[in-house]
Amino acid sequence: MPAAGAHARICRVSPESRTPEPRVASASDAALSHDPRDSDLVRAARCLPTSRTPVWFMRQAGRSLPEYHEARKDIPMLQACRTPDLVAEITLQPVRRHGVDGAVLFSDIVVPLAAAGVEVDIVPGVGPVVEHPVRSRADVDRLPELTPDLVSDIDEAVRILVGELGATPLIGFAGAPFTLASYLIEGGPSRNHERTKAMMHGDPDTWNALCAKLARIAGAFLRVQSQAGASVVQLFDSWVGALSLRDYQRYVLPHSAAALAAVADLDIPRIHFGVGSGELLAAMGEAGAEVVGVDFRTPLDVASERLGGRYAVQGNLDPALCFAPWEAIEPEVDRVLTEGKAAPGHIFNLGHGVLPTTDPGVLTRIVERVHQRTTH
Repeated sequence: MPAAGAHARICRVSPESRTPEPRVASASDAALSHDPRDSDLVRAARCLPTSRTPVWFMRQAGRSLPEYHEARKDIPMLQACRTPDLVAEITLQPVRRHGVDGAVLFSDIVVPLAAAGVEVDIVPGVGPVVEHPVRSRADVDRLPELTPDLVSDIDEAVRILVGELGATPLIGFAGAPFTLASYLIEGGPSRNHERTKAMMHGDPDTWNALCAKLARIAGAFLRVQSQAGASVVQLFDSWVGALSLRDYQRYVLPHSAAALAAVADLDIPRIHFGVGSGELLAAMGEAGAEVVGVDFRTPLDVASERLGGRYAVQGNLDPALCFAPWEAIEPEVDRVLTEGKAAPGHIFNLGHGVLPTTDPGVLTRIVERVHQRTTH
C-alpha cells in the first residue's frame, strides 16, 4: 500500500509568497480556452491563475431541480445512475440552468459496489441499505473486485458528457473507503457507527482487509471516469467526521491515500472532501489530493492555515443558508470568497450537498454573485 501522500502533487505555495489580491489570469486565460483541462476549475485546483473563481455545487444534479424529477420520473435511483443517456441529461441540467463552472456526474457512492455485485439498494428516505452486512473476514473475502467492464455504462455516460460539455469540465467521484465500509458493516446509515468502530479497533486485520478492497474499488471507479474524460475527481468521505484524528490517521488515511493514488499517474486534479472534518483537515491533505474540500463549519482561511497554505480549498457556504433571504445570503457568499483568498486556489461550493428543497433560483444567483465579484 502506498504511503499516505506519496503521490501528492501539492501546490507548493509558501504563505510568505501569497498576496491577498485576487488571482489574475495569465495569457493562457481559461476564459479563452476550449479545453476543459485549462478551465478555471482545473486551474484553481492546480493553484494556477484564473479569470474568475469557479463555482459548482455538490448534489447540484438532483432533487432541487424540477427538470430532474421530470427526467427521472419513477426510475429507481441505482437504475437511473446506470442509464447513460439519463445520467448525461441529469448531469447537464444544472450546467444549463445555473451556469456553473463544472458538471458533476450524476451517480451515487454505492454505484461501484452494486456494479461489482454487492446486494445494495438506495431506499427513498433512508439511503443505502446492504442486504448482507460485512461482519467477518469471510464476508470481506467474499466481496468482489470492480473491473472496468462492470461499469461500462459509466464509461459510456462520461464519454457522452465530455462530448456535450465542451470546455466545461466534468467532475467524477467515488465514495471513500471509510464511508463505504460503514455502510457495509452497519447495513445502512448509522448515527454512531458502533459496529464499524468495533471492527476497526477489535479486529484491525479484518478492517484493513476490507478498507484495502474498498480502496481498490473506489480507485478503479475513479480511474474509469478519468480515462473516459473526466477532468477532475473527488473522493467523498461523508462519515469521516465521526472519527478522532488518531483513529483517522491510523485506520483510514492509508486507505484514502490508496484510492486517490489510483489516478495519480493520469495527471488529473483530485479533491478530497469530508463532512465534519475540521480537526482532520491537515491529515486529509496528506492523503494525496490537490484540493481539500471544507465543510461549512470551518472558515476557509482557518482551513488553509491548518493545511499549511499548501493546497487549494473548496467550499464552503452553509447549504441551509440558501433558505434565507437574498439580503442575508449575499454577504455570506462574499465572506466565503474573501476567506478563500487565504488559500493558493479556491473553488467555490457549498459546505455540503444541495438540500432537496432548495430554490434553484437561489443557486443561480449565487453563481452570478461569485462570477460578478471575482471576474477580472
